[in-house]
Amino acid sequence: MISESNRREFLTLAGSAALAAGLARKADAAGSPAGEWRNKRPDLSYRRLGRTNMMISEIICGGNTISPTNYQHVVAAFDMGLNYFDTAAAYGNGQSELGYAKALKEVGRQNVFLTSKASPWVGERNAALKKIFESLPEAEQKKLHDEAHEELRRRGALDEDYLCNYFGGQQPALEASVLANVVEKKYGSKVDRPRLYKQTVIDSLNASLKRLETDHVDILMCPHAANSYAEVHDFPEVFEAFEQLKKDGKARYLGASGHSDPAGVISGAVDSGRYDAVMVAYNIVNGRYLDKALDKAKQADMGVIAMKVARPVNHGRNNGQPNDPRRIAMVEKWMPDTNLHVAQKCYLWALSDDRIAACNSEMVNLDLVKMNVPLASAKA
Repeated sequence: MISESNRREFLTLAGSAALAAGLARKADAAGSPAGEWRNKRPDLSYRRLGRTNMMISEIICGGNTISPTNYQHVVAAFDMGLNYFDTAAAYGNGQSELGYAKALKEVGRQNVFLTSKASPWVGERNAALKKIFESLPEAEQKKLHDEAHEELRRRGALDEDYLCNYFGGQQPALEASVLANVVEKKYGSKVDRPRLYKQTVIDSLNASLKRLETDHVDILMCPHAANSYAEVHDFPEVFEAFEQLKKDGKARYLGASGHSDPAGVISGAVDSGRYDAVMVAYNIVNGRYLDKALDKAKQADMGVIAMKVARPVNHGRNNGQPNDPRRIAMVEKWMPDTNLHVAQKCYLWALSDDRIAACNSEMVNLDLVKMNVPLASAKA
């Protein structure tokens, strides 16, 4: 648990003049007394995650670096009022879920909202479609390639400030995914959809629950790392899998996550009528691309969590040294002349948008917890 000295330090940071100026720029938390509350603290702000009615802390904890030997800072964040833990089967090949299991034992499963993710597009599905593609005549392959590139062009998915290049391999993964979708549309009858798209999801969550040592997640995000409108809209097998898991008491709500083409992911999720929440890349760099989609989500009462909020400016974890002068200038123009780190300003920019319920912060250690959780402090 967090020490009393760390608790006092948190309150000091939350009350600093520089942070107070930043907090004043946040949208109102608009807490709902009728919402579902967990780990509520008077000095932190919480927002309603759309029709889930879950009241989640404005800063939540990302799970990519959590492990059985790196989780105590998550407990410290909980002691400050954070109440939403985010993980995925893919993080560390299950190590993140094993680490969160330890954190859950310390804080109590009933005191936090828990999300994990399933990735039906990764692995067998894409491999099966790639095999089909490679079996086609060269002229047909070129036709499908051209169709995929035209779709990327039409969506502006490769625009520098929309893609943002959060991690190595993002663009090739996006291009491969869109090509797979094109192949699927024409040759999808050749793959075992019930097994690849329905059973894969069920098996993935069952394995996640075992690692997490719990009987359910509050949100199952599936697909994890979606790259397009189609991936959250055109696969009824995913919805069938979720309905089975919900019936079995293993998942309460359905969500989706995506780094690439986040506007497409949001729109596809809304249009499907099946998703309760999404977690997408949203930041001061790509924000203008998502404006219409976020309005659409708000109208549909679908909750939105922003991720990769600081990454396009910082290009790395640990709130490190920012190294993109053009993007830094965007942040400094929005919030000039304060002593806050540029990454903190990025989070506050996202929290100034009342269409956003929370920001996912990949806090890898206690220093980052003490730096970023105070951004969720209640406004004076």
